[in-house]
Order: sequence, then C-alpha cells, then structure tokens
Amino acid sequence: MLTLIAGVAAATAAAASVDTSPKPGGVYRLKPGIYVRKDVACKTAPNAAVRQYDGRGISSAHTRACRARILSRTGDRFEVSQSCIDAGAGPAPRFTERQTIRIADALTFTQTMRGKGSTYRYCPAYMLPAGLREAAR
Repeated sequence: MLTLIAGVAAATAAAASVDTSPKPGGVYRLKPGIYVRKDVACKTAPNAAVRQYDGRGISSAHTRACRARILSRTGDRFEVSQSCIDAGAGPAPRFTERQTIRIADALTFTQTMRGKGSTYRYCPAYMLPAGLREAAR
C-alpha cells in the first residue's frame, strides 16, 4: 500500500513538471503562449487561425509587439484599444484597433474585431506544428 502511494506521488510530481511555460497573467490573465481557433487542430493550424498572447497583447501571424489598453471591463469582457506593428517581421508602421476580448478561462478567449468574433484555445508547444514550437517557448 505504501509503495502505491509513493508511486502516485512520484507520478504526480513528474506530470506537474512537464509544463514549464509561464503561468496565466498579464493584461487578460491568460496563459502566455500560442492559441489556435477552436475549430482547428493545434497540430495543423494555418497562420490565419493562430494568435499569440505575451501578457501585453494578442498578436497574429501578421502583427507583432501588440499592446492592449483596457478601455472598460465588465466581468469577463474587456473593451480594448490594441496597438500593434503591422507586420510579422521587418519594418512596418504601428496601427491601433478596437477589440472586445471575452475571457472564458485562463486557456480560452474570444476576440471580436469589426463585428466578427472567433474563439481561441491554448495549445501546448508539443501539440503545435514544428514552425510554431519555438514561438511557444
């Protein structure tokens, strides 16, 4: 009986040590990392279905260095003005866009811009395509 309990404790400790990514936090209290649209598999996600949360804002494959400024908050709903550099890489101007972000939990959010919303869920690095794994770390 004691061996079984020790084995369970060791297995629990090992499982807890697998996820070394940052804990939820930042402007939205989401887990920093890669999010994929809910209707798309993590391992086959095209760029258009991917968002990255870094604690300061939510970027896409075509934006970077995004910074969200909260205009108002009602429960899990944030009205924000988000400023991003308008390119995935290289020089580009910064633009600002109004968005509504609804946080379901620390691993799921809905982003609405110009009346269109999509729900995204967190994808751990090991579930992502090889090209996105490094960005998730």
